[in-house]
Amino acid sequence: MLVDAATRDDAAVFRLGPDRALIATVDFFTPIVDDPGVWGAIAAANALSDVYAMGGRPLFCLNLVGWPRETLPLELLGEVLAGAGAVMARAGCPMVGGHSVDDPEPKVGFAVIGEAHPDRLLTNAGARAGDRLVLTKPLGTGILTTALKQDLLGAEDLRQAVASMCTLNDVAARLALEHGATAATDVTGFGLIGHLRNMLHASGVGADLVFTSLPVFDRVREVAALGAVPGGTRRNLEAAEVEWAPELSEVDRLVCTDAQTSGGLLVAVPQARLRGFLNALHAAGLEAARHIGQLRSAGGMRVERGATA
Repeated sequence: MLVDAATRDDAAVFRLGPDRALIATVDFFTPIVDDPGVWGAIAAANALSDVYAMGGRPLFCLNLVGWPRETLPLELLGEVLAGAGAVMARAGCPMVGGHSVDDPEPKVGFAVIGEAHPDRLLTNAGARAGDRLVLTKPLGTGILTTALKQDLLGAEDLRQAVASMCTLNDVAARLALEHGATAATDVTGFGLIGHLRNMLHASGVGADLVFTSLPVFDRVREVAALGAVPGGTRRNLEAAEVEWAPELSEVDRLVCTDAQTSGGLLVAVPQARLRGFLNALHAAGLEAARHIGQLRSAGGMRVERGATA
């Protein structure tokens, strides 16, 4: 085993030989949007993200389905899997089977198998003091989708976030490897702070983040102030091991800990490679990518208010 659960990384990695390693991950969740095809597409992109976060290439996947067959038609499940299949096809990752159970609450997800060269893995354990942190997608999907469920937003208000959640992290992973990334993780259910915490613990470093540099979707702070906050986000905030700048409000802190679905990659890169990496991300269409902070030798994490240097 090259990577197991000890470092709370995004996937398990098993060495098959000197130049080949197998990556395995699984992820599933309940409906996040009303459109079944879009839900399937987001679920697929979310599951694939763990392979990309390890610097890998997906090979194939199996679906995992819980379905209330007495209350929801199987034709609806067909739409979910069609949406997922389109994203898997875009990733070159055939869906070759799976398993379903009768469940009072609909759920869908995927076990994804990928591969990487053992010497070109991206893990959360290689970050170094002085590295710069880059986030490739905006934050706030958990808050926005909760606002949708509470009728505070309409589907049109989520268009930008849905497009982001359906966007694969393949390009971001490839560019991270090309620009000498030392560590990476994807930002999902534990939020930015939770996944960064795992990176810091695994790498033995600390971090300073700059709140005003974080990319955030439109209207996130507005609806969070109205109470559209997922339970997972509140639990993330309660568990956060952070020194917050006193001027950061509770809404600001909730943004930092918001439980994401199919979020971006959080990448540590050497300072000398930062500008080239950001330029490459923006040129590739990942215009929301931002430099959000830096790593230091002393442990712990601080979130400041001001702008990055």
